[in-house]
Amino acid sequence: MTTSTKRRAATAVAALAVAGLGLTACSGGPGVQDNSGAPSDNKVTIYGTIVDAEAELLEESWSGWAEENGIEIVYEGSKEFETQISVRAQGGTPPDVAIFPQPGLMGDLASTGLLTEAPEGVVSNLEEYWSEDWKTYSSYDGTVYGAPLMANLKGFVWYSPKFFKDNGYEVPKTWEELVTLTGEIQGKTGTAPWCAGFGSDAATGWPGTDWIEDLVIRMHGPEVYDQWVANEIPFTDERIQASFEEAGKILTNPDYVNAGFGDVRSINSTAFGDVAPKLVDGTCALHHQASFYDGFITEAGGTVGEDGDVWAFMTPPAEGKEQAVTGGGEIVGSFNSDEDTVKVLEYLSSPEWANSRVALGGVISANTGLDPANAKSPILQESIQILQDPETTFRFDGSDLMPSAVGAGTFWKGIIDWINGTDVNTVTTQIESGWPSS
Repeated sequence: MTTSTKRRAATAVAALAVAGLGLTACSGGPGVQDNSGAPSDNKVTIYGTIVDAEAELLEESWSGWAEENGIEIVYEGSKEFETQISVRAQGGTPPDVAIFPQPGLMGDLASTGLLTEAPEGVVSNLEEYWSEDWKTYSSYDGTVYGAPLMANLKGFVWYSPKFFKDNGYEVPKTWEELVTLTGEIQGKTGTAPWCAGFGSDAATGWPGTDWIEDLVIRMHGPEVYDQWVANEIPFTDERIQASFEEAGKILTNPDYVNAGFGDVRSINSTAFGDVAPKLVDGTCALHHQASFYDGFITEAGGTVGEDGDVWAFMTPPAEGKEQAVTGGGEIVGSFNSDEDTVKVLEYLSSPEWANSRVALGGVISANTGLDPANAKSPILQESIQILQDPETTFRFDGSDLMPSAVGAGTFWKGIIDWINGTDVNTVTTQIESGWPSS
């Protein structure tokens, strides 16, 4: 599971992140340091959202390099990162390095002058190993403040190759064909073809934002997507509402969802990870989720591959449109330019680190110096190749680029309301109201 999504699954609502800048500073915890002086004993503290087993792999990924360079890296993972990073920075007790799950949140800190500009070595790595899009996501107001770390590719539709073969189904090439295929499966089996789970504690609703983002870029193209993310086109625009309506042909159709769980409203109460066993045992024929879901399928006892229990195809574009994909990832920034901090930043933005971490399994990176063969899973290998392909039209997860009051606030809530039966016009009006007035 990639860290960006794990962050959504376990954290408090990120809408508090900006508000945290105005809070009275509280004492920091482990992994923080007074920004007024340089770290001592060659220690670099890193703070992020990555926790549990994934945090152990993260620490393993840099352990050899850190030892060789005489640097002690102290990592702290927290489910409260989005709120606490702002409080700590404002209070003068930031970590040396922060792993931001949202470019928008990094931009919030950069806009206050609390974040340090990226050192020259990081900028050089960005220019050599990352696309211009990723450099943009690592920048604020034209200045580079960070570098990408890991990534995930969104928009996969997971399915059973055997089920498709036995029934003569082919992978659809357009969105319209996918909707038609859904109807064919329902007509033949008499059951809902799709499983969906939007449940994620305080972050419930985020999987639904991925559906809308995929439809906006596949129906209307990257330029409209960019304008929408920047609020130059509001949620109430007919094109955005049309994307909701198209997604609703599946998500709000009681004949098409929610296989094995209940009616349409059960989507909100079904944890996104709980769908994997139903996908593996064949209860549902189709499921929309990012590349990280490979790990959930494996944990559920399934094998992922073209000849395995489960495989995936990319959500196809609308008829007559070019394919484009969305994804997520983390951005690494710092709060000082200490020599050891700079060394860590340069390493984390390098192909050497990307290959080290990906080889440990479960994640990918868009670093062009990464060897796809290091990925442990065929779907992750394919995802890396898509991200590295210079012909790929890629856009970062829209809700992560929007102000957190919208992307992790009214957008999430709007998805919940929509699944619960609120009409599209009311929902999009409510989401749009979350945009800051200035």
